[in-house]
Amino acid sequence: MLPTPSAFGMIISHGANIKIIGLHQERQARDLKSQRTKKASTLTRRQFLKSSAVAATGTVLLGPTIVPSSVFGADAPSNRITVGMIGMGRQAVGSNLKFFLHSPDTQVVAVCDVDAWRLDNAQKAVEKHYAQERVSGTFKGCSIYRDFRELLARTDIDTVMISTPDHWHVPMAIAAARAGKDICCEKPLTLSIAEGRALSDIVQRYNRVFRTDSEFRSHSCFQRACELVLNGRIGRVHTIRTGVPAGDEICGPQKEMPVPEELDYELWQGPAPSAPYTETRVQPRHSYGRPGWMRVRDYCEGMVTNWGAHLNDIAQWGNGTERTGPVEIEGSGKYPSDGLWNVLLHFEIRYRYANGVRLFYNISRPYVRFEGTDGWVDADYNSRSLKAHPESILKSQIGPDEIHLPLKSEKRDFIDAVKTRGQTLADAEVGHRTTSLCQLGHIAIQVGRKLKWDPDAERFINDETANRLLSRPMRSPWRL
Repeated sequence: MLPTPSAFGMIISHGANIKIIGLHQERQARDLKSQRTKKASTLTRRQFLKSSAVAATGTVLLGPTIVPSSVFGADAPSNRITVGMIGMGRQAVGSNLKFFLHSPDTQVVAVCDVDAWRLDNAQKAVEKHYAQERVSGTFKGCSIYRDFRELLARTDIDTVMISTPDHWHVPMAIAAARAGKDICCEKPLTLSIAEGRALSDIVQRYNRVFRTDSEFRSHSCFQRACELVLNGRIGRVHTIRTGVPAGDEICGPQKEMPVPEELDYELWQGPAPSAPYTETRVQPRHSYGRPGWMRVRDYCEGMVTNWGAHLNDIAQWGNGTERTGPVEIEGSGKYPSDGLWNVLLHFEIRYRYANGVRLFYNISRPYVRFEGTDGWVDADYNSRSLKAHPESILKSQIGPDEIHLPLKSEKRDFIDAVKTRGQTLADAEVGHRTTSLCQLGHIAIQVGRKLKWDPDAERFINDETANRLLSRPMRSPWRL
């Protein structure tokens, strides 16, 4: 029997000792029996990692060493890192799933979604891909789950990719960390600053590898811009400018609609406030079009954090402030006057850091511009181009003793860190600080005044009204 939401609240509260009896218990029992009948001499990847770590350190953690595939043999059953996909909507199908299917060192073994139509499509896509790799031309090895708790209960899954609406990111990621999974999670990570702090702390406590799934550090124009700035090519930085495209629209009041038979709407809502179903609140039926939930503040804060988590991550990276935040924030913005979609349509936000750098963030174009005493560099997302003044900055070579920033895809960064037990380029703390930077601006707009921020305590100074906006209530029984 599937555990009730209240039982899951106990799971979140009491740590990693999770035992969930789910709808797939019989299949798991068969899998376990099959594993037990294998020859005793067969050494799986997970067994090797655990035994090696215990022998070396007394824990299940490894240092930065990649175990070669020759240790296990090319046909070893656990040579690939196993992946469970949670959320099979537009972003998962269009981007996230493809990497894990085509990567030679990962195997997608399970998919999960509250929408049965999307779940069926995802399972077919996975099994069709792996069937093409086999001489037989057939493959049946991708499990499906409507409830993410069942997927997390599987001990044979190493990692999860979370591609759900934003309001589910933190509850799922925390549960995954407690269940011993390494986590790649879509941005923006959170709906509140308190959520981000809880997530980062728990990921660290359980020693999990975590990657904030923003690809912008993988674009050479942004990587090169940050490398030039951090190595002093524009002198002392004094101003940063970031922008995001206009992408949110107005949707008037909507009538309640019957819940589609393929959708578990109660579980879709989860920790968000209960609300009547209407298609423009959730997502287009039998389609991967842009979902309405991205414009509803119960599930997402709109472009201010959505694209802001991309561009402001680059600003923080180049400024050397990716694990802290500003000390002063002020902003203005415009919301729709009424209707279902209620995220910001326009905004102008200004920040000041302790090092004196000022950041100006608005809706304009997706770019990051660093301005210093000796010039500027401007990285544009649309053209993937990098401009500078003077132009000679772009020809500058980074010396062997200077700061070199890696250039790799975000998911390759994640998988490499899973192998080495190392740190990703954008772990939970980095993702939290980037998202919270955007949220600080949103809070300043809501209260309508300049705010002073303590980035160490993560509290506003002498402003309890603003401090009350650092967290959001979760619908019972869900909680951090």
